[in-house]
Amino acid sequence: MNTTPAHTALLVLDCQPAVLAALPDDGDREALLGRLADAVAAVRGSGGTVAHVRVGFTEADWEAVPDGNTSFGPLARHRALHHEDPATAVHQRLAPREGDIVVRKTRFGALSTTDLDRRLRERGITTLVVAGVSTGGAVLSTVLDAADRDYRLYVLSDGVADPDPEVHEVLLHRVLPTRARIVDTVGLRSLLGTAPGPGPAAPRPGADAGREAAKSLPASARCP
Repeated sequence: MNTTPAHTALLVLDCQPAVLAALPDDGDREALLGRLADAVAAVRGSGGTVAHVRVGFTEADWEAVPDGNTSFGPLARHRALHHEDPATAVHQRLAPREGDIVVRKTRFGALSTTDLDRRLRERGITTLVVAGVSTGGAVLSTVLDAADRDYRLYVLSDGVADPDPEVHEVLLHRVLPTRARIVDTVGLRSLLGTAPGPGPAAPRPGADAGREAAKSLPASARCP
C-alpha cells in the first residue's frame, strides 16, 4: 500500500543529544541516527514533509508544571532541558532544512503542547510516519493522540528506540500495531514510491571498504 508523499510527514521525535544519551552507548545510537538520516532523506526526496519535534523548557514552562506531575515535575525541579541548551537542539546529523517544520514541546506527545497539528493540516498532511525516541514516551503518546485525530499512521520500526529493550519490544509488537502500521526504513521507501534500483556490484576482496547533559537529569525522566 503506497502513500502520497505530498500528504505525508515524517515526525522525528526528541532526537536531541540530551535525550539520545539515555540510549545504550554501544553503537546502537549512531546506527539509529544513520537510519533516521536515511528516512529523512527519503521523505525529503519524495516531496514529503519532515517535522522535527524537540522537548525544551522556558522558565515559565518549568513554573507551570504541577508538583503532582510524576514525569515532568522532576525535570522542572532540576531546571533540566532548558530550551536554549545546545543539548536540547535537534542532533546535527538530522539538522532541519528549509521547508521542514520545527516545534518545541513540553510534554511527551508531539501534538498536545504545540501547533504541529495545525501546521500539518495547513499542508494537507493526512499520513504520519512516527520515528525517534523514546518508544515508551514520545512515540507512544504521539501515536495515541494522532490516532484520535484521525491521521493515517505508520511507525518506523528501525527508527524508534527506548532505554528499556523489553518496553520497546512489547510496544512495537503488541501495542502500537493497534493504532498504526509498522514499517521499516526499506519499507518506507517502497511506501513513498522511491525504492532504489539495484546497487553497484560488490567490491573485490581487499577493496577499501550530549551525554554529560543527560547525567544531570533524574533517572526517571531522561527520555521524554
